[in-house]
Amino acid sequence: MNPNLNLSAARIRDIVSRALGEDIGSGDLTTRLLFPKSIQAEAAIRVKQEAILAGLPVAEAVFRKVDPKLKFKPLARDGDRVEPGTIVARVKGDGRFLLKGERVALNFLQHLSGIATLTAQFVEAVRGTKVTILDTRKTTPGLRALEKYAVRMGGGQNHRMNLSDGILIKDNHIALAGSLRNAVQAAKRKASRGLAVEVEAADLSEVEAALAAGADIILLDNMSIPQLKEAVSLIHGRARTEVSGGVHLHNIREIAATGVDFVSIGALTHSAPAVDINMDITPLKGTR
Repeated sequence: MNPNLNLSAARIRDIVSRALGEDIGSGDLTTRLLFPKSIQAEAAIRVKQEAILAGLPVAEAVFRKVDPKLKFKPLARDGDRVEPGTIVARVKGDGRFLLKGERVALNFLQHLSGIATLTAQFVEAVRGTKVTILDTRKTTPGLRALEKYAVRMGGGQNHRMNLSDGILIKDNHIALAGSLRNAVQAAKRKASRGLAVEVEAADLSEVEAALAAGADIILLDNMSIPQLKEAVSLIHGRARTEVSGGVHLHNIREIAATGVDFVSIGALTHSAPAVDINMDITPLKGTR
């Protein structure tokens, strides 16, 4: 588990640059035709539903990329819980550039705030238990750093950022290795000292094999609540436990009550509904 993944300014700029290139293409034809000259304006970015905010620094990077002269003023911070109608930022400058950055900035804010909001719902659902909510690698290609950042803003923690970030032996590794025991023992033998070896187990017999092989973390995959209870009892603290598969808001509390340590949820990043956020642009007096 890696809770210390940083979202660097350089990474934000790279992602924003690619997103703007995709959206603008060879130029904003509509704006160019309608506004051949500068028109000073101010934009208000407003959240229209209760949400956990994420992505303001990304939105700011969008506007600074389209025009460094734009003045971006955040009125909230990532991780804040905001109410419907909250204005979270204002942007002032040439209205042509406000229009050029609007869609990309909102796309990032809506998507990342959606991830943070869904994550916060899961975190709240297990409050008072020992469970830590984790994300997965089921992320949008090219946006993993941003999406995992949004999970942190919602109170969750990050699992692996990439394949070099830890050892997780899954079913296809086991198939190629010949057995779960072979896979775990090979990893334990070859891994750097202190590096935890995690292995996926689909039933109690695989849990027993994982324990016998010395796994540090056992991923209980798609098990029912009764199976999870049996597995936790069998493991009895000899390894840490993680649950994945079939996890929803309606059953997360029951899963947490079985005594597992972690629950990883792919839906945090691949199925979070976007938050409703809009941007209203108003021309400044004397600029028409």
